[in-house]
Amino acid sequence: MNSGIKKILVIGGGFAGMTAALQLSRQGFEVDLVEIDAGWRSYGAGISLHGSTLRVIKQLGLIDQFMQDGFASDGVELRGPNDAVLVTIPTPRVAGPDIPGGGAILRPALAKLLSQAVRASSTHIRLGVTFTDISRDEDGATVTFNDGSSSRYDLVIGADGLYSAVRAKVFPEAPKPRFIGQSVWRAVLPRPEGIDTVTMWMGPKLKVGVNRVTEDLVYLFLTEDRATNDYVPPETFVETLRSLLERFPSPTIRKIASELSSEHQIVYRPLEQMLLPRPWHRDRIALIGDAVHATTPHLAAGACIGIEDAMVLAEELVRGNDVQSALGAFEERRWERCRMVVENSGRLADIEMHDGSREEHAAIMQQSMKSLAQAI
Repeated sequence: MNSGIKKILVIGGGFAGMTAALQLSRQGFEVDLVEIDAGWRSYGAGISLHGSTLRVIKQLGLIDQFMQDGFASDGVELRGPNDAVLVTIPTPRVAGPDIPGGGAILRPALAKLLSQAVRASSTHIRLGVTFTDISRDEDGATVTFNDGSSSRYDLVIGADGLYSAVRAKVFPEAPKPRFIGQSVWRAVLPRPEGIDTVTMWMGPKLKVGVNRVTEDLVYLFLTEDRATNDYVPPETFVETLRSLLERFPSPTIRKIASELSSEHQIVYRPLEQMLLPRPWHRDRIALIGDAVHATTPHLAAGACIGIEDAMVLAEELVRGNDVQSALGAFEERRWERCRMVVENSGRLADIEMHDGSREEHAAIMQQSMKSLAQAI
């Protein structure tokens, strides 16, 4: 370990935090992972993953389990509101010739896959625990926890999400998450006939898509314009989502709407974004994932870039001659890629909200997917 780091704390047990703990422990670092949720639960419906994410999952040695628990396919099909195919976007097989260019999986299934791997590693896991104070200096950080204990670390990694407490503590001047004027609805449904890959319908003010998460199930997502970030009561979810789906003349979408029920795990979330300007670290505390570059789901790349962060950080900590050069090299490799995802996702949202060019929308998606296929 050329960077001189031995003991690392990861705060947050989401996808980025789990990947960081797993890969760092495999590289021989002494890793503690703290997660505030005592049940280490993962909420939500499904999650779409690029081939670049499958590439990392393969690097972690988990691709066979993913293929068993999730689903992978090639290409993205964009349709008009009435099923007419507008364009088919290819998805390169960047994870290998035998692995399709994209995939999807239920969020709890991906969380289980990663958490089982972390539990099997040397990582010391503490659930129901988070920090109450961090005292940092050039040589490390002393962290006090909510159970009254404290410990000294050579490096602290904040992977605690969009409303990161680590970011608030270390970067009090950081920009706040911004509501973009759209929300997303998600659900898990039986696979509609004829749906074999990621398929999206572009309608006025609405976009709906489905992606297979298993042989028999799909993950549905629908983006809706909302001028204000108001509370939506869960008891209204079924009827509200059904009415939105019924705006599409597509027979496939109308059939989904007619069969929609509370059994379909409907989730509603307002869309927010945040990009922290560099640097992403101060002394021996660094941020990864949504804590530093929270994006909207328009490119389905939020989890992707967070998981990639973890892998790149581990590589640079092994390679670096000192801590600051390693953290600087990590940011240099990540900044442009993560900025592209956040800003291009935001531009796609703008196009959808303001009836912009469908040609520009498709072009941004194609260029972004091409960029994400590049090596990290």
